[in-house]
Amino acid sequence: MSKSVYLFLDEAGNLDFTNNGTEYFILTSLAIERPFKGLEELISLKYDLIEYGLDIEFFHASEDKQHVRDRIFRVISNNLSHYRLDSIIVEKRKTHPKLQVETAFYPRILSYLLRYVFDNIESHKYKEIVVVTDTIPLQRKRKAIQKEIKSILKQSINPHGIFRVMHHSSKSNMCLQITDYVSWSIFRKWERLDTRSYDQIKKSLKSEFEIFKNGKNEYY
Repeated sequence: MSKSVYLFLDEAGNLDFTNNGTEYFILTSLAIERPFKGLEELISLKYDLIEYGLDIEFFHASEDKQHVRDRIFRVISNNLSHYRLDSIIVEKRKTHPKLQVETAFYPRILSYLLRYVFDNIESHKYKEIVVVTDTIPLQRKRKAIQKEIKSILKQSINPHGIFRVMHHSSKSNMCLQITDYVSWSIFRKWERLDTRSYDQIKKSLKSEFEIFKNGKNEYY
């Protein structure tokens, strides 16, 4: 009980449950202990790119140029042994209409992911669990997510353990930026059958659970 574990969360895809939305919604977690490996390399890379002439404030996979992505994935892949990656895959058209409401959908999917991760990292062994998500703009969504995370944490950790839930801007958190890159690569695989980036992270991907794989009904 001498260590803390951090869990960083990122989502890919949108919550538009129509044919205009993305086909998949992906929720990904990065579990890591301190010292956080790879961060110094990414900070150095950021300033290398600035000195190269780029005006880059932070890393964001969907917006960065391919040559930037290539270098970031190289750093991530070199440090994969220090990361535990898990992802839950939702084929949105198989989501029952009652679950398509954002405040119902997101906490439910999050609960499936977190329960699996906590069981497999033996969370009761840690003195503290810190869960960090990107900033959540909608108060209703934020409250629902906080409630679900705290409920799961209370059931999962040692009774004497400590848990905290934080919402940080990904611009200020390099671990969230790494998780964004991982989540983006998984999303590209499922949404566009593009495995170029996914192939660089898959060896550290402990689970990639397609939650409605056996579902027969499609609702739009």
